Amino acid sequence: MIKTLAKSIREYKKDSIITPVLIAGEVVMECLLPFVMAKLIDGMEEGGMPFILKYGALLIALAMLSLMFGALAGITAATASCGFAKNLRKDLYYKVQDYAFADIDKFSTSSLVTRLTTDVANVQNAYQMIIRGAIRTPLMLIFSITMSLMINVKMSLIFLGILPVLAAALFGVFFVVHPIFKRIFKKYDALNNSVQENVAGIRVVKSFVREDYEKEKFGHASEEVRKDFTMAEKIIALNNPAMMICVYAAMFLVNFLGARMIVNSGATELTTGELSSLMNYGVQILTAMMIFSMMFVMCALASESASRICEVIEHDPSLPLKENGLTEVKDGSIVFENVSFKYSERSKRDALSNINLTIKSGSTVGIIGGTGSSKSSLIQLIPRLYDATAGKVLVGGVDVRDYDVHALRDAVSVVLQKNVLFAGTVSENLRWGNKEASDEELVRVSKLAQADEFVSTFADGYEYRIEQGGTNVSGGQKQRLCIARALLKKPRIIILDDSTSAVDTKTDALIRKALKTEIPDTTKIIIAQRLASVEDADVILVMDKGTIVEQGTHDELMSLGGIYREIYDSQTKAKEAS
Repeated sequence: MIKTLAKSIREYKKDSIITPVLIAGEVVMECLLPFVMAKLIDGMEEGGMPFILKYGALLIALAMLSLMFGALAGITAATASCGFAKNLRKDLYYKVQDYAFADIDKFSTSSLVTRLTTDVANVQNAYQMIIRGAIRTPLMLIFSITMSLMINVKMSLIFLGILPVLAAALFGVFFVVHPIFKRIFKKYDALNNSVQENVAGIRVVKSFVREDYEKEKFGHASEEVRKDFTMAEKIIALNNPAMMICVYAAMFLVNFLGARMIVNSGATELTTGELSSLMNYGVQILTAMMIFSMMFVMCALASESASRICEVIEHDPSLPLKENGLTEVKDGSIVFENVSFKYSERSKRDALSNINLTIKSGSTVGIIGGTGSSKSSLIQLIPRLYDATAGKVLVGGVDVRDYDVHALRDAVSVVLQKNVLFAGTVSENLRWGNKEASDEELVRVSKLAQADEFVSTFADGYEYRIEQGGTNVSGGQKQRLCIARALLKKPRIIILDDSTSAVDTKTDALIRKALKTEIPDTTKIIIAQRLASVEDADVILVMDKGTIVEQGTHDELMSLGGIYREIYDSQTKAKEAS
């Protein structure tokens, strides 16, 4: 885990190394201060003013050096920890970009968001504390106890005696709270999932007047997190009283026994200045243990966050990428050879079973079927959003697994059922298809997708700003913009997964006509519920329960009198009734 996280330090390695060095300098200066102070107290009567000025100047110099080292350490520690967190977020984000749909399904979107935000913040705080405290605490303890031993061995044994007790308390707290923190992060994921679903579907929530239900669901998830955090905090809270009791008991013993030693020995075995320095070293030991305690708690919290981050970084994507894969797709031909597919190894049945299909380049293919017939599953294998469980899929005569995945997906434009537009202008959204596209190209593809007619009515035209998720355009407008964006890629294959369901039949027909006449060499696959959207296709596939049950032209399927004919008759009657 440490090895994995250390790779994200990179250019901030220098600051990470300098910080402990500066902290060591600060600790040395702090530990010399009580020693010099003892010399000043014991010698001020005999040495007079010159002696006082000499040691006073030395104390000021040590204090200023300590301040300088501490300030510089604070700057370098902040730079190192913030830079480390930046790189860690970048590495996580880039890793997620390489994930297939199956990998996103495994972790869940809400969990990935938590790991990129809360978990990274926890690791960042722990890292800053470690590069400062991991050096400061042991050095402070070593130097303070060493200096105490130099002053008086008997009195120093009091400090040595409390260290095992404090260490036992710290480790006890760690082992109790760590499993609680582990449980908390799973509940954090559930909390984030509740928020994400509510915000994304806020219009549905309000339209069904389900605000109270959503509040109750969020409240329950929030309460679960509160309970576990409260339990952890209660256990952690026991740490400070235990530490205070031990350290102040030691301070009492130092005061009591030190005073008796001065009186009984006539200040020969222990002087007043030495007792004062022992008190200061006791305070330093207390401070060091307090820092160590905070660092320990932070590490207990961050260790689970670090584990969750490494789980994402070390996860091998379910779609293995071929090195030096083919970068050119010859044409838009598609072949399915004995293809079966299921979303998870735990799935009891295949989503697709024994699919054999040949699609010629430039042809138009319609796919229909009931809900759950695996129409979308079929087309998602073409751009390799998922890999076939058995058999193989060929595009342009080549197995999709032999292509460079970016080159393959550049050649296949998919307009999925869930149309997504991003915050930005219309032109910025369209240029997702081709960032170098000219304004003229934007207008051309928009006309093909029947989008130009409504974009031109906007006050700012193609510079009209789309809100996040495309909430300020209608469903049909969103679909047409997504089709235009897909066309801008100039693909070998274009797949419309029920992408014209929100447009009227006239606009649907115009889009299909434009696709047929303007991009004749591009293979067009249209998934639709309306038969009117596919009846002109070169071949129509009827799917049911993950298999192709009927295949042919509109006339051929009508003559069969099967599922296609039943759907046609039901839609015709519904149309006549309306």
